[in-house]
Amino acid sequence: MQTKTKDSLKQALKLGQSIWYDGLIGRAELERMIREDGLRGATTNPVIFEKALADGSYDAEVARLAREGKANDEIYKTLAVRAVQEVCDVFEPVHRQTAGQDGFVSIEVSPLLAYDTKATIEEAKELHKRVSRKNVMIKIPATTAGLAAIETVIAEGISVNVTLIFAVERHREVMESYLGGLEKCLDAGRSIKEVASVASFFVSRVDAAVDKLLESKIAATQDPAQKELFRTLLGKAAIANSKAAYSAFEETFAEERFHRMKAQGAQLQRPLWASTGTKNPAYSDV
Repeated sequence: MQTKTKDSLKQALKLGQSIWYDGLIGRAELERMIREDGLRGATTNPVIFEKALADGSYDAEVARLAREGKANDEIYKTLAVRAVQEVCDVFEPVHRQTAGQDGFVSIEVSPLLAYDTKATIEEAKELHKRVSRKNVMIKIPATTAGLAAIETVIAEGISVNVTLIFAVERHREVMESYLGGLEKCLDAGRSIKEVASVASFFVSRVDAAVDKLLESKIAATQDPAQKELFRTLLGKAAIANSKAAYSAFEETFAEERFHRMKAQGAQLQRPLWASTGTKNPAYSDV
């Protein structure tokens, strides 16, 4: 099974896809996965750090920072930044070898700022400065407030992982924020060659939501044909939604607007398929 997994990861690379790890693991294991499996990046979020803090790994460090009078938010941020710096350093060779196409590590702004554009911008800039690595991506949620922040942060030359995208229309708005940010970056006389972004489009959670609606319809109707129709749609919405999102991606980046910037070094804002583990045990894990 392990051999099959390795082969699958390498096959993904041949198809032009990159596998990113969602979570924190030891340096030795991370280096092995990069070397043997072709792992290309990593993402983190507050829940991942919560688990790391809960298992006691950082107890001594937390106690030391607390004795120094650091507030809880600052303790969390200090530890998260340090962890991301270490992972960025592990992926630095990947980032260099792929000419800035891969090897990124994401760190997320506080979820409490999701509806505050100004605060999101300030924290994104602060995290970028504190991590101080070329291959860090600041993760910003695709809320309405987040869209404005994304454009501003991209305009500052900061790479962004846009997270929590569920709808195709919102994905289009995210791509617009990215392109608008690149244009502003160029207008300010900055280079866009090292500005990268991914659009994290969530997959399986769409099935979880749509299946509940379908199941309620199945229970409510007495028509056998209708029941069967609704049953055939179970577990299908997520992949259909993702295909539509990919079509929107291809359409957007085929336009002249992007190609003008591509000539100046602009990168595609690649779709990142997030929430890829199926929530329903009855469905295939792929």
